[in-house]
Amino acid sequence: MAHTDHPTMRRVLRREIAGTIGLLTDEHDFRAMRRYRSFTFDDHTTYLKQVEDLLRTRAAQGSHTTVALFDPQEYAEFCEEAGLEPDAPSSRTRFTAELASTGPTIPYDGQSLTDLVPALVDEAVRQATWEYAATLLARLGACASCGEDFGRAAFTRASDLLVRILDTAHPGDRHLVCSITGTPETLVSVLHGDEDEHGAVQLDEAEALEFTTVLALGIATQSPGGLVMRTSAPGTVDRIYGWRLRGDGLEPLTAGEVFDAYCTDVDSGDLISPESDVDYCVPPDLGVEGQAPGHHH
Repeated sequence: MAHTDHPTMRRVLRREIAGTIGLLTDEHDFRAMRRYRSFTFDDHTTYLKQVEDLLRTRAAQGSHTTVALFDPQEYAEFCEEAGLEPDAPSSRTRFTAELASTGPTIPYDGQSLTDLVPALVDEAVRQATWEYAATLLARLGACASCGEDFGRAAFTRASDLLVRILDTAHPGDRHLVCSITGTPETLVSVLHGDEDEHGAVQLDEAEALEFTTVLALGIATQSPGGLVMRTSAPGTVDRIYGWRLRGDGLEPLTAGEVFDAYCTDVDSGDLISPESDVDYCVPPDLGVEGQAPGHHH
């Protein structure tokens, strides 16, 4: 393919951008798009550099840009369903506009692509995890004896548990990890909560929705799983504690169990040195809300 000069590449990118740019984050996806003659970029590194230059130029001009994860396979399916010619810049623009409302996106605020790309991939994983867990929840149906919707009941239960966990946590920023291993795929969800100057915890709504959905799936399917909380506040040691899923509720882990979980390599089973200035401890009492209720389906 003939070498394309940088000003021309920037003009091509500008033509295909409409407030959102679909980014090909890895070499494999970039090569997949090379099969389209109208896709005129021939080097992924140069492509990323041009995208970054364009994002900075737009930011300097006061333009807000959202970066979306561009998946060539999803693009091909989109064109087929919409009856579009995939080998056309206008089709890529249509797909990118669709990504702005439905796909994983990250607002560009001046960060480098080396920081933005991992965040965008994490966002894509988070969204895929939520969609997968929500689909499995919806398939569970209703209880034959009482008619209660399993998924809805489990989601309500998970929401109540999450509120109790956050309310009983030590002061500071919260970092929660939920892992469920009994479903067809092992699911891991992470929830960050930053404490403001008034002591209120600020959560990302989409992150909280995904976390609650994964926890609900574990509850509804009675799957092996657990939650680990880490609290961090200035001037104090970090506290780490957790629970295992048990029935419809949570069973506290001992300090020793939390220590073992954090200080053992998952793959090799080898011991890892414990972190300094960290207190591996038992969790606060969640009260009756944290216990498994008597009614089981």
